[in-house]
Amino acid sequence: MSAPATSIKGRAFGDRVLLALVILLSIVMIAPVLWVIGLSLKENAELMADPNSVFHAPYTLKNYLNTIGTSSVFLWVGNSIIVSGGLTLGTLVLSSLAGYGFARLNFPGRNILFVIVLFGLAVPEQAVLVARHQIFSILKFHNTYHGLILPGLSASFGVFLMTQYFKAIPKELDEAAMLDNASRFRIFWKVLLPLTVPAQATLGIFTFLGAWNDYLWPLISATKKDMYTLTVGMASTQTNFAQSEGIGFLMAQAVFAGAPILIVYLFFQKYIVTAVSGAAVR
Repeated sequence: MSAPATSIKGRAFGDRVLLALVILLSIVMIAPVLWVIGLSLKENAELMADPNSVFHAPYTLKNYLNTIGTSSVFLWVGNSIIVSGGLTLGTLVLSSLAGYGFARLNFPGRNILFVIVLFGLAVPEQAVLVARHQIFSILKFHNTYHGLILPGLSASFGVFLMTQYFKAIPKELDEAAMLDNASRFRIFWKVLLPLTVPAQATLGIFTFLGAWNDYLWPLISATKKDMYTLTVGMASTQTNFAQSEGIGFLMAQAVFAGAPILIVYLFFQKYIVTAVSGAAVR
């Protein structure tokens, strides 16, 4: 057997092994999700009697109907949409402007200011929680939408991401636009910003996901039931936090709360791939 033929067969065998490992890893990753969905479709009494009943019929939508039937659940969904959407939009606007400024403009103290912004990545939210709570109490921002949105706008990661993406865009585009007497803002808005759509989509997805799943700050800031986000509202319906019973209802809540995030990710995943592959090429 010739060497090239042996090499081709060796590569084919390696590809099969790699494919098998990918399939195995995929099964391992998706198994907990399927388990949660299975639990959510079973009667709580049946799960208490036989935990293995999740593997066979009958299944029911009762837990989902009970979740949707909670009096304020759609109000909480609306609050989460407003907070997550407002935070995502604000983060994209501020991060894009700041990223353009750090990448394209020369001003005194730019590097020092950029380092200060990056320090925000090293400060955990819990370290400033008490001070933030006191400030927002003085300003009477608790139990308001802007009180839930404003803390998340200090997005150091977003500024860093957009700065690096703007730096990767050739400066010849700016120079060509300046020859046509375009202003700085016009260059930013018409020329550069459309080129950063993949990075903005990636940042937007991560920001929306983080805001939608955030529990700590909404728990502290939103003390009125009509201002609860979905995560806080769902937790407030759990009377037994040990969850020795009612686990099917709890799993239905988890699926209900996670479904919008899955939909958003599936819709924008191509932008994430484009952003990551583009960064790798650069």
